[in-house]
Amino acid sequence: MGTENGAACLLLMIYLMFTSLWLIPTLYFSWQIYDWHTPERGGRRTKFVRNWEVWKHFRDYFPVKLVKTAELNPSKNYIMGCHPHGIMCVGAFSCFSTDRDEFAGTFPGIRPVLAILAGLFRLPLFREYILTAGLLPVSKESLDYLLSRTGVGNAVVIIIGGAEESLTSSPGVNTVVMKHRKGFVRLALEHGADLVPVYSFGENELFQQVVLSEGSLGRRLQALFKQIMGFAPCLFTGGRWLLLPYRRPVTTVVGCPITVPQVDSPSQEQVDHYHSLYMKALSELFHKHKTSCGLADTHELRFI
Repeated sequence: MGTENGAACLLLMIYLMFTSLWLIPTLYFSWQIYDWHTPERGGRRTKFVRNWEVWKHFRDYFPVKLVKTAELNPSKNYIMGCHPHGIMCVGAFSCFSTDRDEFAGTFPGIRPVLAILAGLFRLPLFREYILTAGLLPVSKESLDYLLSRTGVGNAVVIIIGGAEESLTSSPGVNTVVMKHRKGFVRLALEHGADLVPVYSFGENELFQQVVLSEGSLGRRLQALFKQIMGFAPCLFTGGRWLLLPYRRPVTTVVGCPITVPQVDSPSQEQVDHYHSLYMKALSELFHKHKTSCGLADTHELRFI
């Protein structure tokens, strides 16, 4: 969703460079160069964009629901791992990038910040929208700044599985890519930020993906594209016109925080320990809430 819009903005600006309106993109690109490092320095979040009326309709279309299972202390910082990626991260976007799911009322004093692909902040025009919506790059420089220089009460939301996990998205599938994803744990230890597992039940039910077999030419091309561009092109269909997502409820459940000490230079053993605790907590969250969120009791969570 974001990549397509960002690409359209880039193509528009390039087109204008070759028209009588060339001065507009020239001035904009000059501004973008001047403003280049803003995404790594806290961004420029505005309530105006996060409160747009369209986000209410977006939430109600599925609908998307936010569920709290424990309190979050506003005197601490948190790193929330959100699963699964799905095709478009509908649950994460609605709950953490808009103010229409009442996150502020559910978790008073906590400010959610969704961290996304850093390359999107280099796309003209589109970067202005995602900055004002409060999104930040999922880069060490950006997240270090947020967790060390903007006070407490921050909840960094990271889609741990990323592009690789999107390729496993399909109805009835509960697969998360995180066995070897440990950077978020190291970041939590370096800043003493508690870890919070989050699972969006129903995320994988919104589209029907054509899952290519391992080793096939199509799958190799997807992997190559992901390696170069940072995201994976998925082949999928939806409901109306085959493009809109199916109207299926998405329930984003925020789990209990895992207390993490601050360690300036965490060892690999410490990272592995808290990574194991996180995976166990995510599994428990999934199994505790799966039936109340529309899954059968026989559904299992698979880690790869």
